[in-house]
Amino acid sequence: MLTLNVVPERSLGCEQWEFIVGMHFSQAIAIIQSQVGYIKNVQVLYNDTNPLDIDLVLNLPQDGIRLFFDPVSQRLKIIEIYCMKLVKLKYCNLPFNSPEVLPSIEQIEHSFGATHPGVYDSEKELFILNFRGLSFYFPVESKFQSGNTHNLGSLQFPPGSSPLVSRMTIYYGSNIEQAYAPELPLSCYHGQLYLQKAEIMRGECYTKGIKLSLLAGTNNRRIDSKIQFEREVLLGHTAQDVATALGAPSEVFYKSEDKMRIHTPNALRRDTDTRSDYFFNYFTLGLDVLFDARSHLVKKLVLHTNYPGHYNFNIYMRCEFKLLLNGADIDAYCHWDDICKQLTPSERPVVLNRASSTNTTNPFGSTLCYGYQDIIFEVMPNNLIASLSIYGDGRPYQSESEHA
Repeated sequence: MLTLNVVPERSLGCEQWEFIVGMHFSQAIAIIQSQVGYIKNVQVLYNDTNPLDIDLVLNLPQDGIRLFFDPVSQRLKIIEIYCMKLVKLKYCNLPFNSPEVLPSIEQIEHSFGATHPGVYDSEKELFILNFRGLSFYFPVESKFQSGNTHNLGSLQFPPGSSPLVSRMTIYYGSNIEQAYAPELPLSCYHGQLYLQKAEIMRGECYTKGIKLSLLAGTNNRRIDSKIQFEREVLLGHTAQDVATALGAPSEVFYKSEDKMRIHTPNALRRDTDTRSDYFFNYFTLGLDVLFDARSHLVKKLVLHTNYPGHYNFNIYMRCEFKLLLNGADIDAYCHWDDICKQLTPSERPVVLNRASSTNTTNPFGSTLCYGYQDIIFEVMPNNLIASLSIYGDGRPYQSESEHA
């Protein structure tokens, strides 16, 4: 049984780890993976058809904990303990819920102090006690309520029969109804860069590159703060240019096989050069940068939207891109049918069915890739964009006048 500390409006955790309100879904998954043997039987719940409409949920049934993530920002919005018997809880290192300490109304008042009068929901027969960033739910039959004060004084129980907390929630704000996922806390930066938005820079019928608005956390003796700045990555940039702009990548990946090569004009040409093109993977930016093996210049950019139900889900954070393409405003939340009303992409898509070396079956099914000018849209079965690939010829970037 886990023993966890509760911090209202902030977190649930212990000395080794914390689920922090505002943290990204991938960071919560990383915590769970680090606690193999302690946290077991984890379920990921989402709406496959409309993943932007309903919260993304991590359910820990063995521990009675649910984590609700905003479906758009994918940051933690609500921490719910829905089975109090499965976890030990402390506040300021003093227990208020354990086999030895039962979470009665009196115990909660003793541990957390005075608060506003509670609210009684007669439909659900729940008495709700609210603190800032923290709510407790007590099952109370309506026969125990008298008067109209709707607080503790209006509840009358036989001796020794005070109700126990059945559920509690931790969230950001003054009440659960208005809870929302705050910005990523500085404690979750871990020395990484995070993306605010990415603007795809276009010329006339060709792409130059991307302009990134980035956030970095600073930690000095006086104050912790965030720094916002912009960087550009252009098709034709060198590996040194990219590393200077964005820092070292999360990983470097060398391509062993290019399954799309069969669709290129020189697919049958024999090539004795064994050097492999390679990617700089920037997971917190939702970005891959592909370099040519010979010239070491940027030849492709891949922007990931990180939707649940996609093969690469949870590897990248969502790239919040903006693309103005022939009058169409395209972003990470557009539906492909709506894009096709304004553009005319390739009629025959390429079917992409990923498979790993250890598991040849892709449980999420294939996606379709449509080309338009120098951009490839990867589209999921639910009509959302899984990724955007921008190709270049590997030459250094030229201005529009030079290009012409």
